[in-house]
Amino acid sequence: MLYVVTGPPAAGKSSWIQSHATARDIVIDLDRITIALTGPGAPNWNHDPLHQRVAQRARYAAIDEACQLLDKLDVYLIHTMPSPKALAKYKRLKARIVVVDPGQDIVTERIAAMRSPEMERVATRWYNARRSQPRAGMPQASRRW
Repeated sequence: MLYVVTGPPAAGKSSWIQSHATARDIVIDLDRITIALTGPGAPNWNHDPLHQRVAQRARYAAIDEACQLLDKLDVYLIHTMPSPKALAKYKRLKARIVVVDPGQDIVTERIAAMRSPEMERVATRWYNARRSQPRAGMPQASRRW
């Protein structure tokens, strides 16, 4: 099964996966990939854009490979703001979309405490996009495609 975990920055997507995935599962998390590709002492968030660029390429390759193994294991993929094209792909793969959203006030507090100010813009974009979607088209935490 493919689980696509979405939500604004600092919502708790990684924590949700931590509480649901097993050691046998594949977890594709851009932050974890970036940390794995950088030297000792790299931050958990607020990565250098060059490091993120390399990690993003590795993420795409991991997604392609992992999606070929869905009949053998579960894959957890963090995708903050999937495009309509990505959502169509996930639908074809019969993914379960999980939305992690503790609320904009909590997200804003977490970003102020742990993340770069740029993430506030990403969170605002996520909430604005979510509000503008018709209710029927919005992925829900318990909805299975």
